[in-house]
This record gives sequence, C-alpha cells and structure tokens, in this order.
Amino acid sequence: MPKLAANLSMMFNEVEFLDRFEAASDAGFAAVEYLFPYGYDKDELAEKLRANDLAQALHNLPAGDWDGGERGIACLADRTGEFQDGVGAAIEYATALGCPQVNCLAGIVPEGAERGALRQTFVSNLRFAASKLQEVGIRLLIEPINTRDIPGFFLQHTDQALSIIAEVASPNLYLQYDVYHMQIMEGDLTPTIEANLGSIRHIQIADNPGRNEPGTGEINYPFLLGALDEMGYEGWIGCEYKPLTTTAEGLGWARGYLTIGRT
Repeated sequence: MPKLAANLSMMFNEVEFLDRFEAASDAGFAAVEYLFPYGYDKDELAEKLRANDLAQALHNLPAGDWDGGERGIACLADRTGEFQDGVGAAIEYATALGCPQVNCLAGIVPEGAERGALRQTFVSNLRFAASKLQEVGIRLLIEPINTRDIPGFFLQHTDQALSIIAEVASPNLYLQYDVYHMQIMEGDLTPTIEANLGSIRHIQIADNPGRNEPGTGEINYPFLLGALDEMGYEGWIGCEYKPLTTTAEGLGWARGYLTIGRT
C-alpha cells in the first residue's frame, strides 16, 4: 500500500505551521515533509514529530533567498561557499529530525549564463554534498521541476537528472520524481518511473492542471498508485499539493491509504 507523507508547506494551511503536525497525524498520515525546517528550532520540530508519532520523510537543503524568488543555488558558482554551509545546516536538522534524505534544488539559470558551466558547478556541489551526507547516513536527492511554474529552472527532465547522477558518480545521489512536474514536462509517467525505479528514492504527487489533490485533474492516480505497488516501490509518496478547498475536505482520494485517528 502506498505510504503517504503530508507536505506541511502546502497542506493543513488552515492552522499555523507547528499545529500542522497534529492535524496530519489526526488525518491518518504516518509521515510529513515540508520545504525547509531552518526557520524553526530543530528540537521543537523533533518534539512535534515524537508527540504525534510521525516520521520526517524529507526536507530540502537551504535554497537561497526563497522569499526573494530564488529556487536553489546549487548551480551558481558564486554561491558555492553558501551552498557548502547549507549542507552543514541540513545535516544538523536532518540528524535531529531523523530525516533519512534531503533534496537539493538546482536553481534558476541566470540571464546570459552558459549551461555547461552551470552543470559543472552543479556536479561539483553535488559531489561535495553527497559525500558529506553519506558520512552521516543521509541520502541526497535531486528533483527536475517544470519550467511553467518556475521559468528557467536548471534541472527540467528525468533524463537530464539521470545523466547528472551518472556524472557525479556517487552511490549516495538519487532521483526525487515529482509526478506533477514531470506530467507537465514529459508525461509517460508510469513507464518512466518503472524504468528508473532503482534510482528513485522519493515521489511527490499533485494533479494537473492546478496542482490540487489527486482526482481533480487529468492524472489517473488510482492506476498510478496501484502501479507503484506492483513495481515494489517502498519509499514515501509526498502529497505536495494545494488543497482545492480545505485539506480535510480534499482527502477523500486518500481514505483507502490512511489510518484515521492514528494518535
């Protein structure tokens, strides 16, 4: 059965962030993910996980000035020192939260930049991060993202990500496959996942168009989730979607996968 993780950056926005852990647990989720933990005390977050019997499935490396529009710095040569400091922060938080993996956002291509140089920087930074994270038993992931939601994002396609993973040549670098982003960029979801299952350690879902909950758009999620079971996918599936109304009202699609009132 699919193992669903609530994305607290998008779900349960009816309550304050620190109250979303309890809301997710009460709804039947066994795990949570969110963009960034760094604005909160790591011990307070760890206590929220313990108190609500939740696992931390994923969070991202620091990604620059998010509120200012940055979406990662890993491909930017002039931000290498900041990136390396961010790896240290991610290790500190992931260790405290018992989080087994972190995602690295590549960043947006600067105007006039040469893509080959950006790739070289990205590969170098990934080698550094993968090595440091491997020392403490934390996996590193990279995620292709659609260029409609984030114009100019450097990492855009599954094949591009797999090529970079091969070039980095680390046993600690894997693919995060976001169904919503890849439906927009390339489609052919199930065969792509099946062909690359050995490289995938985390999946995220939302429907398209709208990035709302499964069942509101064009993606056949009952088929896709069933196919993931048949493939033997054992990782978490992050529900990274914007509820069309309230989070609770939009969970009908997930009732067969959740245990209501876990706590």
